[in-house]
This record gives sequence, structure tokens and C-alpha cells, in this order.
Amino acid sequence: MSIIKLLDEFTTDNLTKKLSSRREVFSTFNSIGKKAALAAVPFGLGSLANTASAATLVQEDDITGALQLALTLEYLEAEFYMKALDSGVLAQDSTGKAEAIYMQISKHEDAHVALLQNALAENSIDSPTFDFTAGGMFDPFGDNGTDPATAYQQLLILAQAFEDTGVRAYKGQAGNLMSSGDVLTIGLQIHSVEARHASEIRRLRGLKGWITQDFPETGVDATNAVYAGEDNTTHGGVDVTTLGSGSPFSSDASTQAYDETIDGTTAAQIAGLFIQS
Repeated sequence: MSIIKLLDEFTTDNLTKKLSSRREVFSTFNSIGKKAALAAVPFGLGSLANTASAATLVQEDDITGALQLALTLEYLEAEFYMKALDSGVLAQDSTGKAEAIYMQISKHEDAHVALLQNALAENSIDSPTFDFTAGGMFDPFGDNGTDPATAYQQLLILAQAFEDTGVRAYKGQAGNLMSSGDVLTIGLQIHSVEARHASEIRRLRGLKGWITQDFPETGVDATNAVYAGEDNTTHGGVDVTTLGSGSPFSSDASTQAYDETIDGTTAAQIAGLFIQS
């Protein structure tokens, strides 16, 4: 079973079907975590339950660091979606679509956490304590008196920023995983699913599924770092705006067609806005 197939088991659920509660998901997620680990078997990770064997995958410091960064981002996303579902704010969408999408993504993020914890074995790290208000800048769960409509918009904006950060961060760490084809494969598989999350959240906000230039489209300056550098139009030493049959591609179209990386430091700084300890 591949990781993509595992996640597709969740994706093919009826998105309009509501589970009784987020807690119900947690009550069954131990088995999902096991399935997430087993999903790695084709890539040489069949003995992840064995700490000594799993440790051989993360002997290189760059691999360990890359996976720990990925795990931190997954912790952030997993807790964010859990709290969003528990908050009741998603009820602002009377169609139920937002809640269904958040529930689905939440399952994926929990599966990612389980897999990365297993891959890191004794090098795994605990989840930080997160502050999703970013020191009072946001109130996405309506805990501090923000009206539900505004809190709902903040839930969508933060989800977009977190997912777009994750996509760029996974891509940015690919070079650090090159020495282990098995781990690189896992990183790329998670990366593609994070990209699907990002597109889904953006569309939920009424936006296109891709990024144009370096426009954050969030209305919040704090998210600007997530999109810095996305206006690049030079790839492989070629200005891609000069390409095209008869009519060169526009700058907007060129930036939409290519996604950029962010390095680990930038990803950590973005995540750090929401890390309390």
C-alpha cells in the first residue's frame, strides 16, 4: 500500500458525511497511524516499528533536521485543524462544505504526523505548544470574543498560509533528503498531498487554486513571508516569460505555472509565529 493510496482512502470518503465528532476520529486513529507506517513498506521502511532499523534512515544530520522540521509543521497543522473542528466556527458555512473539508484534511495531517514520528524513531520530537492567535494577532477559534464571521475568515486565511508554507517547505527540503531515496520518496508523497490541501483551501476562499506572483491574497501582512519569492520567472536559467508559441507567456501565467521553495530557516520563522514554547 502506498501512502498516496492510504490517503486516498480518506479522500474518497463522502465529503458531505459528518462524523459524530472530532473525538470519534481520535478514538480510531491508532489504527490509522499503524496503516500509515505500513504504507511505507514498499520503500524500505517495513521495519519502522523497530527503532534500530528506523534509525538507519535518519543517520544524516540533514535528513534528521528536514524530517524534524516537517514533523513540526505537521504538528502545527494537525492541532490547528483539530481545534478548528472543535471550535464550532466552521458552522458559519451553512453548506457544511468547510467542515467536511477540514475534517478530511485533519485526517491527512494526523496520518502525516504518525508516519514522520515512526520514520524519525528515537529522533522524533514532541509537539511544541502552539498559540494560533500569534500573540493576539488572530482569534480563529473565537475564544477571545471575535465575532464568528470574522473568526471563520481567519480560520480560512491561516489554513491557506499553513498549507502554502508546507508545500514550499517540503519542496525546499528535497535536497537534504537526496542521500536517502526512501525518505525522499516519502517527503515527495506528503508534499503532493499538502499541495492538494493548499488548492482546496484556496478554492474554499473563492480564490484560484494556484499562487499568482507573490500576492498573499490573505489581506494579512503577517502572511507575506509565505509568498516571498513566488514572483520568480527564471527557471533553469531561462526567463520563462519569453517562451510560448507566437505569444510569450505573461508574468502572471509564468508565476502560476511554477512553484518556489523556501528554506528551513524561513519555514521555521513562519511556524515560529505560532509557537509559544
